Parts: sequence; structure tokens; C-alpha cells
Amino acid sequence: LSPGSVRCLSSTRNQSAKKSRATLGNSNARNVVLVEGVRTPFLMSGTQYKNLMPHDLQREAIKGLLKRTGIPKDKLEYVVIGTVIQEGKTSNIAREAALGAGISDKTPAHTVTQACISSNQAMTTGFNMIASGQMDTVVAGGVDFMSDVPIRFNRKMRSLMLQMNKVTNCVWLGIYELPRHAHVRLQLPAIAEFSTDEVMGHSADRLAAAFGISRLAQDEYATRSHTLAKKATEEGKLSDVLEYKVPGVAEPVTSDNGIRITPMEKMAKMRAAFVKPHGTITAANSSFLSDGASAVLLMEEKKAKAMGLKPKAYLRNYTYMSQEPKDQLLLGPAYTTPTVLEKAGLTLNDIDVVEYHEAFAGQILANLAAMESDYFAQKHMNRPGKVGAPSMDKFNLWGGSLSIGHPFGATGCRLVTTCANRLKAEDGTYALLAACAAGGIGHAMIMERHPD
Repeated sequence: LSPGSVRCLSSTRNQSAKKSRATLGNSNARNVVLVEGVRTPFLMSGTQYKNLMPHDLQREAIKGLLKRTGIPKDKLEYVVIGTVIQEGKTSNIAREAALGAGISDKTPAHTVTQACISSNQAMTTGFNMIASGQMDTVVAGGVDFMSDVPIRFNRKMRSLMLQMNKVTNCVWLGIYELPRHAHVRLQLPAIAEFSTDEVMGHSADRLAAAFGISRLAQDEYATRSHTLAKKATEEGKLSDVLEYKVPGVAEPVTSDNGIRITPMEKMAKMRAAFVKPHGTITAANSSFLSDGASAVLLMEEKKAKAMGLKPKAYLRNYTYMSQEPKDQLLLGPAYTTPTVLEKAGLTLNDIDVVEYHEAFAGQILANLAAMESDYFAQKHMNRPGKVGAPSMDKFNLWGGSLSIGHPFGATGCRLVTTCANRLKAEDGTYALLAACAAGGIGHAMIMERHPD
């Protein structure tokens, strides 16, 4: 990013000395730790994974997690998985993936959905189970698969076909009724918000315009994401990525395939993807449709250490918030970041690692601009002044969803695992992650590096 384009990104807050704080732990509480996190490579939809089913990816993520940690399968007490676009044959994909991974059929599992923060919800569900003393060991994860999505007939045709299914001899119904409904259309999964009937890309375009985010700034941020992801991949920092030998594919899949550094001149020539012809959101500065799965092992700290496992990080405070889903659809991080920091008794100065979900470059820049705005804080957040944006020196330094990919249900676990791995690599103490989601929902979490 050029100096001119990062002015809205750099916090102008007073850089006071970091607090001297050994831990956020409470000796009277059960500490929840992240032992390990893994994921399949995130691929562009329609590529090497195209002939699989979603549960195949989630199964492989869980198997990879079990192999890497070495935890006995019979020690797993619960599995919870997040997903957005559900495959009808495996509606409780958590159960099917767990069984496929060889986890005991005595281990319960359930599936959650909360748009792009579905695996965040899976993890905090597991967190609550452990913190409350109900469980000691939970596998959480998430998956989405855009190479094959449920496509159905419209309601008239569905009604007709259900009628046909109820009669003994439906030949006459098929012959004489179907031609009358030749106009029926197939229905893809909805990409528009149900409550507003607006596509997320349209909302992102309006959001960027409202905060004065230029097309150039968005293209520069997207280039930053891809450049950092390429560097992290080449340096072996994305250690959470598993190798996957896909049936029918000659070579094992070992890395994400959506990372691409596009020359700025070429990006500048790309047409608007949503608000045409003058919108600023394009295919190059948006996240792309992806296939992938992730999984994490969450445990009660004493249980993990007693089993000889080495935790990476504590999961500390988290929050969920929601806003008006039209004009503030994608502003979840701006709202949740100051709230979760207050819960933890921290400030941005205390945070060493920041990971935000990148739906669109414009969405990221608009959130950071909102956090630097006194007007926004006073009018929309009931705060006396701006909350301040994270420093870009700490922000998404190994790439993000724009470059790595964004299988909707899998991204949350990627964020948590990346935070833990970056804390160790960068010798940090506290990490902050945040994400927006459809429906105007936002999530944020504080993590703390484990001393071991």
C-alpha cells in the first residue's frame, strides 16, 4: 500500500507502553486451550476438489488433526462443525465426517450454521462446553464446498413433483402437467440477504463509497493480501495446511491455489462486479468462491497437559454482535473489536497479532476507517470518540481470505490457528481476531499464547 492509501488504516491513538500482564487466566476457572489446528488446502471451486462431497473435506481435516496431535480417538468427547451451504445427504455433516474419520460412534456430534462465522460458532460452542465443565475434549471445525451446491426446481415444480410422488400411477400427471410448467426455473442457493434482498457485493460497494474508500486503495490492499500470502507460503509459515491425496487427482494437493499477484495495471482495467458500471468492487479485490475444511482440537488445559499434549494458546474472551443488515452488513469487526477488548481488560496497544476476515478489500478498509472515525463512534456506537484501528504492522501478515480463500464455514478455524501460530512465530502474547457475516453479525475473540 502506498503511504497515501494507508492513512485511514494507521491508528493515531497515543502509543502508550504495553501493560505488564502475565496472563488473563483465572485460577478459579477452567482454562480452554487450542492444542492444534489444521485445514485442507483452500482451493478455488471447480478445481481439484470438484468431484468430492463436503463431508470428504471435513473428514480429511479431522483425520489430519488426529494424526498431528496423536490424541486417541476414544478420548474425544464431542464434535461440532460449522457449514453454510448444506448438502442434503449429509445434513448433520459433523456426524458423517466424524464417523468417516474413525471417531467412535459413541461420540456425539452436531452441526451449526452462522454464515461466514460458522466455525467461529462451532469453536465457541466447544469453548462453552469445556468452560462449563460438561466436556474436556472437543473437536470443532468447518467446511464449505462451492464446487457442487444444492440446486432445486422452483416451488411450482416441487409441488407438482410431490403430488406425483403420492399417486400410484403418475404417468398421466407427468405427461399432461409437466409441459404446462415448462417455464419453471432452477433455483441456485440464495446469494442475496433474505431480509434486504441485496447481494453482499452491493452492500460492500455502498459501504466503500460511504467511507470514501477508493478503487485504488482496494486494489492495493488486495495486492498486499496476495503478496503476504505468497511470502508466507514460500517461507513455510502456513503449517496448518495438510497434504491431501484427492481420489482421481494425480498429484497430492499441498497448498492453496487462489494466491495470485495481479499487476496493478491489469487490476485497474477490471470491470465492476456488482454496482455497474461505476462500482469499485471487482473480482480482483474480492474473496473468491472456495472449497475447503478446517478443524481444531480444544481441551481443558489440565486435561491436555496430563495427556502429554502441548497447547498452543488459550481461548479467552469472545463476543457476538449484530447490526442493521443493509447499510451495516459488513461492519462486524468495527463493533466487536472494542467490545471484546473491554471484556478482556485490554487495549489495542496490548495486542501483538491481529487477524480479520477479508470478505472484500473495501469491507476491510471501511471497517478500519469506521474505527478511526469520531463521528461513527458517536453516532453508531454510543462512544465518546473513535476506538482506533489496529496497526497494519500487526494485521493479517500471512495473507487473508482475499488470497488464501474463503470456504464460508472453514475460515473461523483458520483465523484462530493462524493467530496461535503467529503468536509463537512473532513472540507475541495476545491476539485479536474478528469477522463479519451475513445478516449483519460480527464476531471477535481474544487469544493468549500458552507459556509452554
